[in-house]
Amino acid sequence: MKVKWLGHASFLITSEGGIKIITDPYTVGGGINYASIKESADIVTVSHKHADHNNVAAVSGKPQIVDSIGSKESKGIKFRGISTYHDESKGKQRGPNIIFCFTVDGVRVCHLGDLGHRLAGEQVGDIGEVDILLIPVGGFFTIDASVATGVCEALKPRVAIPMHFKTAKCDYPISSVDDFVKGKKDVRRLDTSEVEFWSGDLPSATQIVVLKPAL
Repeated sequence: MKVKWLGHASFLITSEGGIKIITDPYTVGGGINYASIKESADIVTVSHKHADHNNVAAVSGKPQIVDSIGSKESKGIKFRGISTYHDESKGKQRGPNIIFCFTVDGVRVCHLGDLGHRLAGEQVGDIGEVDILLIPVGGFFTIDASVATGVCEALKPRVAIPMHFKTAKCDYPISSVDDFVKGKKDVRRLDTSEVEFWSGDLPSATQIVVLKPAL
């Protein structure tokens, strides 16, 4: 399974069989200065309806859309949408958020979307075991570095890939990835946007992998 960070909260996940999933495609503008998404996909997941996460029209290939809580199967891949919030006041500020869990090539992936609060024990149980955690860390609109660290400790993923943080192409009033990785033991900063994972060859304890945005 390949994971490519396009930018912001958008990833392209490609199975060995060629199935392509894009998460939370963004609209360029309003502080999002990554290049336009021109990738095609078979499936698109949308965690919530904000413009920096739901630009499904940018994705070519007539993808199937997964954007609701509960279970849904698409292209042979089972998705579980778990209800959460975009803020600490149960959605009163920024609305709902959906966490998506799915398995590709035996690797269990969890995309937290714009999670804005600590996870309750029930939510941790609903998520279950995680191999690859795609986690927002920039704060302000989402959980910050401190809360993201707590979420990682609760979920215990094999690999955590930070997203939704300030970069040269993101002008949002959020923090860079540095606050999140500071003081952590196993951190890999890669000079690439793409990394490959195999189900039988994952770290035994959480490793943080920081990617460069592709766009």
